[in-house]
Amino acid sequence: MVSKGLEGIVANTTRLSDVLGDKGQLIYAGYDINEIAGKVSFEEVIYLLWNNRLPKRDELAALTKSLRDQRALPQQVIDFLLTSPKEANPMDVIRTAVSMLGLYDSAQGYTREANYERCLSLTAKMGVIAAYFHRARLGKRLPPVRPDLGEAAHFLYLINDAEPTAEAAQTLDVAYVLHADHGMNASTFTARVVIATLTDVFSAITAAIAALKGPLHGGANEGVIHMLQEIGGVDQVDAWLESQLAQKKKIMGIGHRVYKTLDPRAPHLRAMGQKLSEQLGEPKWIQMSERIAAYMKEKKGLNANVDFYSATVYYSLGIPTDLFTPVFTIARVAGWAAHILEQLEDNRLYRPLSEYTGTPVGLKVVPIDQR
Repeated sequence: MVSKGLEGIVANTTRLSDVLGDKGQLIYAGYDINEIAGKVSFEEVIYLLWNNRLPKRDELAALTKSLRDQRALPQQVIDFLLTSPKEANPMDVIRTAVSMLGLYDSAQGYTREANYERCLSLTAKMGVIAAYFHRARLGKRLPPVRPDLGEAAHFLYLINDAEPTAEAAQTLDVAYVLHADHGMNASTFTARVVIATLTDVFSAITAAIAALKGPLHGGANEGVIHMLQEIGGVDQVDAWLESQLAQKKKIMGIGHRVYKTLDPRAPHLRAMGQKLSEQLGEPKWIQMSERIAAYMKEKKGLNANVDFYSATVYYSLGIPTDLFTPVFTIARVAGWAAHILEQLEDNRLYRPLSEYTGTPVGLKVVPIDQR
């Protein structure tokens, strides 16, 4: 029996996360996402995914210090970011920069400890890469990395060259937590398939980034803002949706491959989007989002997913639209790294079968001048 897209196929076991689509539930290592979102930091979630438990105070301090100590990029990678085409897709630049980092790997050997260090290094540097390219393409200075800010606050500081408010940093931190892992999605599966060949961590993360770039995966959140901008205002929502649905076009940020009910991450981002809109005095985007979500639920029985509201949150934080997927990458590298480490604990090369549907065997070669 063929299962296109491997739908319904169990490819491996994992202790990291579980996506219960029929219940609308997401679990990280035994914790419901509603239990940890807003209660623990992104750094704590990194520790949870990599070590199967939440850290004690001294363990969190050690992890935090390790991440902050490894933020600095090799000068050669900075030079690449400075000289990359300004119009390049940021995901292409990040993918290439991560691959380049493999050339400057200082960890020794292929032990779990060495790979853990590589995962730390990549997690620490992902936000710096994205922010530095953004500033480089605008011709702005690259702020020096700082050891006194958390992961979310540090990224906002880098893109703006100014320390963010506590509220902005907290909002992005929660978004990071919500995006850290999500079962055997396309990019995570890619990371596991690649590392299963016993290649290096940098190659596996590079491949995962390439998978996340696609509009059917991480690129969807960009599409939401483009959709809102195209609609223009709340009073145009219904007519625009009617037109799109009549043409059988996809509505970005609505529905999910796995969740048959509400995406459990969406309400957290919706609440943050509402709060940001109130603070900024610009309710237009969240009002449009609410109307789209209500219309699609009523007419099609479909719920908004995590991309739908994360787009409004990122936009309200002043993050450029084409950095939405890079922000997803900064968060998801924690999950990719966890899956890489888990895959290597009991590794087996992935080798699925395929069903041949080509011409039946028996063709004979005709000389080239007779074809």
